[in-house]
Amino acid sequence: MPLGTWLKAGTTSAALVLAMAGAATAAPAPAGESATAQAATVTLRYDDSRAAGWETAIAAGVASWNANVSNVHLVEAAPGTVPEIVIVATTGWPQATLGPVRPGRQVRVELGSQAVDQGYNKTRIAAHELGHSLGLPDTKPGPCSQLMSGSSAGTACTNATPNATERSRVQSAYASAIATLAPTDSRILIDAP
Repeated sequence: MPLGTWLKAGTTSAALVLAMAGAATAAPAPAGESATAQAATVTLRYDDSRAAGWETAIAAGVASWNANVSNVHLVEAAPGTVPEIVIVATTGWPQATLGPVRPGRQVRVELGSQAVDQGYNKTRIAAHELGHSLGLPDTKPGPCSQLMSGSSAGTACTNATPNATERSRVQSAYASAIATLAPTDSRILIDAP
């Protein structure tokens, strides 16, 4: 291939990369409007088709996150689509891949019956494990008011609502278009006491 053709191809590729990088940056917020209000909402799809017996708890956990954060929105995956969050029921302890999961990537949530058998609340478990998918680690030991304190709050705790700090961390994780391109952590967090 002649040198001129190589140079033209290289220039076109560089221009494409620069254009894509520019498209991924967030535009500055207009005067009087916060950057959070300007951020586009990231939609993440979940599939709970293999989580029999947990449907009500999952729906309540999803509703809790959707009511408490605005930069990310969880929706049930339509049949035939690839979800970002795969939710399955297991016989072990609940566990999840630590996110924040990004569109086009995938994490796994395992809702373990062993925790339910020991008296832990199903909705709190589902909301807690979804919190891991959204990028929140455990905060053990911790009080019931911290969703991510998990099992350390005890079996009497039924709180399935993230506190202000947890909400803020998720909002920050999904604050801009650039954030959706960042790599995710792939650690598995097991929530046994």
